Amino acid sequence: MHERTEAAGVLAALSSSALGGAAAGATRFVVTDVDPLTLGALRFGGGFCVLLPIVIALRLPWPKGRDLLAVTLLGLLYFCAYQVLYNLAFIHTTAAHGSMVGSTLAFLTMVVAALFGVERLSARKTVGVLIATGGVAVALATGLTQAPPGSWRGDLIMLAGIFCWACHSVWSRPFIARSSPLTFVTAGMGIGAACLTALALARGGFGSIAGFGAAQWTAVAYLAVFGGAVAFYLWIFALQHASPTRVSSTIAVHPISASIFGAIVIGEPIGLNLAIGVIAVLAGIFIATRMPARQRGAA
Repeated sequence: MHERTEAAGVLAALSSSALGGAAAGATRFVVTDVDPLTLGALRFGGGFCVLLPIVIALRLPWPKGRDLLAVTLLGLLYFCAYQVLYNLAFIHTTAAHGSMVGSTLAFLTMVVAALFGVERLSARKTVGVLIATGGVAVALATGLTQAPPGSWRGDLIMLAGIFCWACHSVWSRPFIARSSPLTFVTAGMGIGAACLTALALARGGFGSIAGFGAAQWTAVAYLAVFGGAVAFYLWIFALQHASPTRVSSTIAVHPISASIFGAIVIGEPIGLNLAIGVIAVLAGIFIATRMPARQRGAA
């Protein structure tokens, strides 16, 4: 039973990562036409409007008391701080390049989980995550000539955002268990959207959307529904059923879907360096998420 639960969590995380990778391409497509705060407000405001009626209809329990305070802070960390850094990073780098940096999530999550005593490090998880992270490093080092000028700024901004995501993944599990994955993500997304909307209004950011065409609104709709509501629900569901390191290791799927989206929609190049990185991160996922035979027998 435990093995099936872990497998369901990993499968949900893989689906979320695939949707998130395409969201990176959509973000890269539209972020030059709108500031990062406004884009975040549109994405998560739309996602919140999709999820809220479902939560109300299902009458699921909301976080209460101290849990509500914790969910508020986690929502600000993930849906506000991380997402602003995420959107800002794609102003300076490509969808595939930024997503490769994002693949370090597994390594950072493993470190944060170990520091806070949330998860013990096994040799298998450590080797898998290091292989995936090494693939990212090789891909970035060999692909510098294909990256836009100044892409290192976007890479560093993305790395700071990924650290926020790692902390959120590690700290969220007890609060998800005491409410539900759907209400946890809906509450956090609503809080983040409210904060981003207030900041965007104060800066006059919504004026830029007046010039949006059909293509831009299609990208925003994808970000809100599939890259927002669906992807983040699947991620929170995965955190409830699998360990933070196993869930986070699937982020390596991001560069695959991001590069495909970027090549088709934006015309970004796909080089040999990306193929090398993808092979390494897929191998890392397999090693880190595969349960040892001894544990499978016990389960």
